[in-house]
Amino acid sequence: MAVIELRGGPVEYRRIEGRADLRPLVFLHEGLGCVAMWARFPDALARATGRPAVLYSRHGYGGSGPARTPRPVTYMHDEATGVLPEFLDRLSVRDPVLVGHSDGASIALLYAQEHPVGGTVVLAPHVFVEPETLAGIRKARASFEAGELSRRLARFHDDPDTVFGRWSDVWLSPEFRGWNIEDRLPAITSPTLLIQGDRDEYATLRQLDALEQGLGGGVRRAVLADCGHSPHLERPEETRDAIVRFLTASVPA
Repeated sequence: MAVIELRGGPVEYRRIEGRADLRPLVFLHEGLGCVAMWARFPDALARATGRPAVLYSRHGYGGSGPARTPRPVTYMHDEATGVLPEFLDRLSVRDPVLVGHSDGASIALLYAQEHPVGGTVVLAPHVFVEPETLAGIRKARASFEAGELSRRLARFHDDPDTVFGRWSDVWLSPEFRGWNIEDRLPAITSPTLLIQGDRDEYATLRQLDALEQGLGGGVRRAVLADCGHSPHLERPEETRDAIVRFLTASVPA
């Protein structure tokens, strides 16, 4: 895994080769994710589209350097306005197609409302806090404390206890209940693809409804049957094909 030194410390990243004349894909992981937890989906999507791709683990995740604690309620805004622009600039990535999952989807949207992008693909996005989200996180916390989830995360993160604690603590805090980025959506004028499973354990389809109503650019929507919070892992071929169709129809080379 390659490492790049940013102002906030080192981050691990991986590049996938592709055609230089096509906009690159930039993958932004979920709240408990990292480069490795995307598995082979980025490779499959890059191969299907011919596009180059780049993935990185945010500070505090995977093998990247530590992040500041406690995590502020503005952490996704901070990533979108500070770390991600610096990372892309250092790698000379211009006008990418962002592919974000969960927290990474929210970060992608926040970035797209301030910076030029070719398009945005959001998997299981969050634009406001729902009771279902908090219930899912409480269930995940019970799994982590019982050991099952902590053992799984330990395979991917240098410090799984901090990864889980920083994420769950901020989402379950009273200060975070009012988090909402719907007011940012009209400024996003690039094309956007929304993908969510109909059995998402962390959100309802009200998230996609809000995005369809609020986004300032063209929107496509795909709801995958019998699928939970990770469409790219649970329904990888359907997710890949939906993204390929979106890129072919809506995103300039």
